[in-house]
Amino acid sequence: MKTTFAKRMLSAILCIVLVAAVALFTTSCDDNKKDEEATTAASAEVTVLGEGKTQFAFSVVDGEGNATDFEIHTDKKTVGEALVELKLISGEEGPYGLYVKEVNGIRADFDKDGVYWGFYADGEMAPAGADMTDIVPGTHYSFKVTK
Repeated sequence: MKTTFAKRMLSAILCIVLVAAVALFTTSCDDNKKDEEATTAASAEVTVLGEGKTQFAFSVVDGEGNATDFEIHTDKKTVGEALVELKLISGEEGPYGLYVKEVNGIRADFDKDGVYWGFYADGEMAPAGADMTDIVPGTHYSFKVTK
């Protein structure tokens, strides 16, 4: 009878230790992810360009998904005017406005490569081109290589 009781106690203790170990392990893993995310976010560099009273966030995402972030200061009215002035974008005038072919020195030409620069406002495809989009404070604009 003593051996049965001892075996049950040992089993119960082992179960409790196992549950505690699993709880500590899963909690520990979650903290590591948060630390990595904080380190990654803190190490992101933002380049400040231009001068002026109006400010907006701007990102360039290349074909491999690498992002380059900017903080733009300008007195221009549209996003396109500000980015052309800072030589961040260039292209050709077309029937629908500026056809952007180069952003931050990276070329994306649909006629040659099958990819183009998509213009986004707050993560959504913008309803108009950069040269026709008025700057709205607090909006994050970006150009992304798009297929």
